[in-house]
Parts: sequence; C-alpha cells; structure tokens
Amino acid sequence: MDKVNLDDGFDSFDEQWAPRLAAELNGQAVKLAKLEGEFVWHHHEEADELFLVRRGRLRIEFEDEDDATLDEGELLVVPAGVEHRPVADGGEAEVLLFEPTETTNTGNVESEATREEVERL
Repeated sequence: MDKVNLDDGFDSFDEQWAPRLAAELNGQAVKLAKLEGEFVWHHHEEADELFLVRRGRLRIEFEDEDDATLDEGELLVVPAGVEHRPVADGGEAEVLLFEPTETTNTGNVESEATREEVERL
C-alpha cells in the first residue's frame, strides 16, 4: 500500500496533457494531469470520465450541451459516449482524472496527443 502525496506527484512532472498514473483500484485509474490550452474533441465509447480540479480552472466543452466550468475543488463526470473537449485557457490547471485503467486519453481519436502508455508516478 503506497500513499501518494499530490504535491509531490504534480511536482514530479511538467509535461502537459500527459497524465501520470497515481493509483489503481477496482479496475479504475487515478491519474494526475497538468493541462493548459485546448485538447482534442473526443469521447470514450464505454467509459465515464471524472475530472476533479485541484488547482486552476478547467472548462469542458460539449458538442450538444452547454459548457461546464470547473473551479478548484469541483468535479464533473462526463458520461460514456459524450463528445467533449477539455480547455484550460486561464493558465495551467492541475486535474485528477478517474477512469477505467485501459482508457486512452484521446478516446476515439488518434492524434499526436494520444498516450498509449501512462507513466506511473
């Protein structure tokens, strides 16, 4: 049983849009990510995705719904199959992601942002 210190975890990397695996439980991954700017439009066919903002602000844009803006300490679950695009346009945001372990960060889209392997902290 390894504990994870979030300050140390976020301090251990600088790369944006490249989540790091902090923990796994019951087939779910807990990932830490630094985000800035716009990500790609995508969806996860069979996986819900939880965004929890630790620092900064994150806007989740939706194709068929109003955008959702998350401030520090707020979370949002994007249901499986919902087209979305995370945007951190107010500076860097630190975000925890909760999703099935095998979930690829770009979901149904293949791009230079796709991370097949997630580095463990």
